[in-house]
Amino acid sequence: MTSNDTTVLRVAGRPVGRYVTRPELPARLSPRPYLHPATTLAGTAVTELAPADHAHHLGVGVAVPDVEGFNFWGGRTYVRDQGPTELDNHGSQRHIAFQLRDPDGFVEELRWVASGGELLRERRTVAATELTDQAWALDLTFSLTNVTKGPLSIGSPATNGRPGAAYGGFFWRARKEASAPEVFTAGADGEDEVHGRPADWLALRGGTWTLVFAGATERTRRDPWFVRTEEYPGVGSSLAHEERVPLPPGETVVRRVVTVVADGRLDRDATAALVRKAVSP
Repeated sequence: MTSNDTTVLRVAGRPVGRYVTRPELPARLSPRPYLHPATTLAGTAVTELAPADHAHHLGVGVAVPDVEGFNFWGGRTYVRDQGPTELDNHGSQRHIAFQLRDPDGFVEELRWVASGGELLRERRTVAATELTDQAWALDLTFSLTNVTKGPLSIGSPATNGRPGAAYGGFFWRARKEASAPEVFTAGADGEDEVHGRPADWLALRGGTWTLVFAGATERTRRDPWFVRTEEYPGVGSSLAHEERVPLPPGETVVRRVVTVVADGRLDRDATAALVRKAVSP
């Protein structure tokens, strides 16, 4: 079932996600399309929308806290030598059209608008694929093009002076449970060991579910992971980790992340096997 404002993603006929293209949200949350709820094949929700701890966390999507000083993440802005600050600098991502829309995915065009003008044009491609009878994969690619006449740059709280906070880009706000989820990569365990480091894949394991995030291009795999488990469960890849990303007029930045959504608590071997199946060479 679809409407002008929502698209239901299906895998083998089963609904696994609801994509909202035109959410009605206050400007402070940096309104943008999002996927929520995303579920396992058994129906367990593995996303959260506008939770009490971070009202601007909107399921699964693309969010950037600093595009030439404009906030496309939501909430406060980190200001160097000042800290998190309430500013009237929020942008919004506006759905233009679907170039393609099928039950298992879509290609979407969006405008990133702030202060009355368009800064970026995005092409977003999303595909849902069955892997096994207990796992499916969400393949998300975003391409951001500078449509202004001048140079832009993409930053993060980390590039603005807050160590360890290089969030911005693909982001998945996961299900919050009584116990914090476990996080691991092929060679490390725990938030302290995996946060801020690149890895071919990273797994977040909850009570009855596992999410596995993998960069699906060589460039995407160079981005370190942004990881939270204790404060809240969330994973993203960092576009601007140590320095701002320049984006001259007409230039494009592209990233592709594939997420395995599985029922059950996967071990390393099972995780690695699903990643190999999900990420095409």
